[in-house]
Amino acid sequence: MKLQRLQWIALFALCVIGLAHADPPKPTLSSKQCNFDTPYDLRIADDGVWLQRESGVPRAVHIHDGDITIDQRAQAVSASDAQRLRRMEAMTRDLVPAVAGIARDAVDIAFDALAGVVQIMSGSKSKARDVERYRRQALAQVDESLGKGRWDQKSFDEKFEANVERAADEMAGSLARSVMWAVFSGGSEDIERRADAMEKELDERMDARGKALETRAQSLCAQVTALHAEQQQLELRYQGQPLQLLEPSPDKTSGDVAASGR
Repeated sequence: MKLQRLQWIALFALCVIGLAHADPPKPTLSSKQCNFDTPYDLRIADDGVWLQRESGVPRAVHIHDGDITIDQRAQAVSASDAQRLRRMEAMTRDLVPAVAGIARDAVDIAFDALAGVVQIMSGSKSKARDVERYRRQALAQVDESLGKGRWDQKSFDEKFEANVERAADEMAGSLARSVMWAVFSGGSEDIERRADAMEKELDERMDARGKALETRAQSLCAQVTALHAEQQQLELRYQGQPLQLLEPSPDKTSGDVAASGR
C-alpha cells in the first residue's frame, strides 16, 4: 500500500469537506474584492428597485424612473438627481443577473469538486451522483432568490450553508467508510489507480474553472464602482446625510462577487 498516496487523497477530501463546513460559498450582491458592501436586502420588480433592512436609517428605499421614496416618504429631487437615480436603477437591474450567473457557476464548481473526490475515494459514479441532490437544492436557492431579483442576505446565507453542510456530512461519512474498507480489505490499490487517473485532471479542471470564475467576478467590480460613483454624486440628503446604500468595506484580497463569507 502506498501510504503517501492514500494520505494525499484523504487530505484532499478533508480539504474539500472542511471548506464546505468552514466557509461555504455564499453568493452575495456585494463584492468584498471590489471593497463595497450593502446592508440592505434587495428586491427588483417592474415597479422599481426596493431596498430594506431590519435596523438603521433609512430602513426602506424605493427607486423607480427617477423618483425615490425613503421610509415611505417621497423625496423631492433635482433633474440631475433624477437622471442619476435612473442610471442607478438600470445598473442594479444589470448587475443582479450577472451576480446570479456567477453564483450558479460557483455552486457548480464546489459540487463538482466534491463529486470528483467522492468518485476517487469510492469508485462509484452512483455515489458521486448523490451530490447532485444537494447541487439541485443549492441551484434552486440561487434561482429563487437572485435569479428572480430577490436577495435576503440572512435567510439566503442560512439556507445555503445548511445545504452545503448536509452534503458535506453525508459525503464525509461515505468517504470515511470507503477509506476504512480500502485499508482493511486490501483495496487501497484501486483507490490509487483511480487517483492516478483522475487527480491531475480534476485539479487542473477545478483550478481553470476557478480562475475563470474569478476573472468574471472581477469584471463586475467596474459596474459596482460605477454604481457607487453615481450614488456619491447624488445631491439628495436624507436627515442631513448623503444616501449610503452601497458602502465601502475594509480592503480584502480574497473572496469574490460570487462567494464570500459574511
